[in-house]
Amino acid sequence: MFEIKKICCIGAGYVGGPTCSVIAHMCPKVKVTVVDVNEARINAWNSDTLPIYEPGLKEVVESCRGKNLYFSTNIDDAIRDADLVFISVNTPTKTYGMGKGRAADLKYIEACARRIVQNSNGYKIVTEKSTVPVRAAESIRRIFDANTKPNLNLQVLSNPEFLAEGTAIKDLKNPDRVLIGGDETPEGQKAVRALCAVYEQWVPNEKIITTNTWSSELSKLTANAFLAQRISSINSISALCEATGADVEEVARAIGMDQRIGNKFLKASVGFGGSCFQKDVLNLVYLCEALNLPEVARYWQQVIDMNDYQRRRFASRIIDNLFNTVTDKKIAILGFAFKKDTGDTRESSSIYISKYLMDEGAKLHIYDPKVPRAQIILDLSHPGISEDDQVSRLVTISKDPYEACDGAHALVICTEWDMFKELDYERIHKKMLKPAFIFDGRRVLDGLHNELQNIGFQIETIGKKVSAKRIPFTPSCEIPKFSLQDLPVKKPKV
Repeated sequence: MFEIKKICCIGAGYVGGPTCSVIAHMCPKVKVTVVDVNEARINAWNSDTLPIYEPGLKEVVESCRGKNLYFSTNIDDAIRDADLVFISVNTPTKTYGMGKGRAADLKYIEACARRIVQNSNGYKIVTEKSTVPVRAAESIRRIFDANTKPNLNLQVLSNPEFLAEGTAIKDLKNPDRVLIGGDETPEGQKAVRALCAVYEQWVPNEKIITTNTWSSELSKLTANAFLAQRISSINSISALCEATGADVEEVARAIGMDQRIGNKFLKASVGFGGSCFQKDVLNLVYLCEALNLPEVARYWQQVIDMNDYQRRRFASRIIDNLFNTVTDKKIAILGFAFKKDTGDTRESSSIYISKYLMDEGAKLHIYDPKVPRAQIILDLSHPGISEDDQVSRLVTISKDPYEACDGAHALVICTEWDMFKELDYERIHKKMLKPAFIFDGRRVLDGLHNELQNIGFQIETIGKKVSAKRIPFTPSCEIPKFSLQDLPVKKPKV
């Protein structure tokens, strides 16, 4: 059996960096080299300040960096030296041409394939790690076949990642499953077995699933589409709960105890974000349209439409409660990452909430414990989000949540960071304009509603009507008491 001793990973981003760090950590006899054209990113991987935040990642990197884990910009040498090459480059949604707004842009995948074939000789396994549309492996193989040379044998596998940001290291060390897809030929199966042997060094054999290439690629899209569908489903019910007086958390708990449904991904919020869910669902929609399956395409498009609706609906509630105008009002945005325990802002709901509020002229003061100022400004300055000098006029990045809330009309929680449960809300309330509003887009303050109302906050949350609690009035003089049950006193006729 072919033994993999040297691995090259092209792409040092959210997938390639953590995945290959854990492989090096769990397989000390395998040399792993992560390469990227971005020199600043590689320098960060070789420093004490890693380019991405992920719990447990720094400890894993430091345990094997310089021993069997290397980060480099020397892509060609790493490809030539490797037995296996992972392709972990970005596959963004196209912003132009056919499939604009839905299809995946595979230009980086194609560039990798051409570079690999140019710098390879002998037998080598090339493995897709990036999220790719179905039959992308076939495109890679066609490039290899068209540029073949003597003694070159390149086998193409699909090995999609199923990581959740914030728990990626735990997911990599103890995965639910590892999926490997390859050709159903002797050569293809030989490559599959070689990659299985790498994972078997720490993953139980029963958790390693092998399929054909197409099933592996479609499984990745389908997994993310189903998870996104659950979030959109519970978010649709949250709107119904707000209209009827039900509590979406209680509904989610009740249906989640049904073993056929389960309780995962039933957390109502301002909507899902991240690099995968929206991109993969749109990719699935485009695939269905291309295969002349319009009914299927419309079904999955609704998942995205519901997510957009939830964001717009939440922004509208903020505006409605602030007396139907937020122009020139200071609003504190707490949290900008798409979820807690990560610094990733891709497709974050905070971006869209900020956009809707900026469009109404609100002055935003934004705080996030892990997202750099430059990243927030970059995201909000995107042409589809803001116009001209909107960001410079309306956005301020705060160094802590208290500074963000000082003098604000409202605070809006957009990311479920644990620290937001532990803030000194009495201190915050004193510095805010009255009435002071909290809009909890992540249900992180559920257990604090009574305390916050006693302080004087007016609270709006997702999927629940919070009963307004009137602040008790202490009269300065004696006021006669009366009861509506008492009969009125008859006045004597004159």
